[in-house]
Amino acid sequence: MRWLVSILINAILFIALAGFFDESFQVSSFGAAVTASFILSILNILVKPLLILLTLPFTILTLGLFLFVINAMTLLLTDGIMGSAFEISGFGMAIFVAIVMAIANTIIQKTVLDDKKKS
Repeated sequence: MRWLVSILINAILFIALAGFFDESFQVSSFGAAVTASFILSILNILVKPLLILLTLPFTILTLGLFLFVINAMTLLLTDGIMGSAFEISGFGMAIFVAIVMAIANTIIQKTVLDDKKKS
């Protein structure tokens, strides 16, 4: 259940970011955002651990900041899989989206999802 909620949250974040950055980040519809969020979650399950393992020295040297680069790479992979329905203009925008999504997901998890656990 929590996985489905996180997919919907990421889809809403995709739509919001596409609204703010019309030229650099585009999502064709809410269905495309949900599909992109689903593909991103599958890539985070299958590909991200391998990327983290391969880039572990860089991640340690940068005190974990290289994880944003890995998140940007998975976003660009999602862009490549989705085609024209989900477009990120470049690596810089992918890094920015990865940072915003990490911050937003942390805030949402700490406020909304942890409150459900307490009650």
